[in-house]
Amino acid sequence: MKQGKRALPPSVSHEDSTLASLRADPEFGAEYLNAVLEDGDQEELMLALRRLAAAYGGVAGLAKSTRLNATSLYRTLSRQGNPELKSLSALLEAMGMRLAVRPIQKSSPR
Repeated sequence: MKQGKRALPPSVSHEDSTLASLRADPEFGAEYLNAVLEDGDQEELMLALRRLAAAYGGVAGLAKSTRLNATSLYRTLSRQGNPELKSLSALLEAMGMRLAVRPIQKSSPR
């Protein structure tokens, strides 16, 4: 290396960085999904589920751990996907998460 020039650190795409964060921190993944469920729509939820699936071994890896058919799982996670509760629960469980219900926080009367 010539004097005066520093080597630049390798760049990482935003998507790769997001997947690494989701893979490294299951709580981050749960918070991410909760934020999408709170503010997002079906399309955003499906995108979030696809990202989480990629972070946790992809569809093929999740198909093995969920015991769901890979082709069916690909369809479930597609843009037009509409996962059944059973499939969604199995998918979340394979990622170390589960569905939960929380009461809506009502603002206090003035």
